Amino acid sequence: MPADRRGEDRAVLNLLLVEDDDDTRRALARDLDAHGFRVEEAVTGAEALLAWERRRPDLVLVDLGLPDIDGTAVVRRIRNEATTPILVLSARDRERDKIEALELGADDYVTKPFALGELYARIRAVLRRAGGPAADESGVVRVGALTLDPARHVVQVRDEVVPLAPREFELLKVLLAHAGRVVTRGRLLRAVWGTNYSDEAHYVHVYVSQIRRKLAAADPTGKVAEMIVSEPGVGYRIESPDLSIS
Repeated sequence: MPADRRGEDRAVLNLLLVEDDDDTRRALARDLDAHGFRVEEAVTGAEALLAWERRRPDLVLVDLGLPDIDGTAVVRRIRNEATTPILVLSARDRERDKIEALELGADDYVTKPFALGELYARIRAVLRRAGGPAADESGVVRVGALTLDPARHVVQVRDEVVPLAPREFELLKVLLAHAGRVVTRGRLLRAVWGTNYSDEAHYVHVYVSQIRRKLAAADPTGKVAEMIVSEPGVGYRIESPDLSIS
């Protein structure tokens, strides 16, 4: 497995690569690592789901022809629980296979063999779309004075960095990806904590309160913290005068 880059200055995105062909997986993992990703590898669907639950990566690349379960089962499970971007890499080139994977929740489908340039273009596109309507070309989300950079794992209010804990960061990222729309507490729990926490709705309330407090500390006007609006009994949404989402 590629070396962990936690100690380096440049930020990396966590990527889960699910591929049962050893040569393909190792070569692709090396190239992804060289492009700044922190790669975790999985050979089977079971390994993939365990790795995804444990690490909650920023992106999943998954082959469909896995030795234990079909890759579509991995897509379905992840999409049922989270908004994690999923890119299918498969030798299956039939239209119905592509449609099935996309309808189950994959964000894109790349047919093998593929050029690495195409793959990285597709990766950039799905990461940008995952940022939601407020994201720019690089995937950075800006709503009002609030900025969230998923690659650097940094949140700022104007020029001041807001010190969010990892789960606080993930929760805010999900809310911003759906800016202007209500995200239910159940969906937030599944996306940030996983299905084992489906009965722990109070977690969301506690973490949203912590995020608001930290945003307020970075913004004396209080307007940034007020962008996280409660929908009683349902969930939360990001609301800002800057948003014009249909």
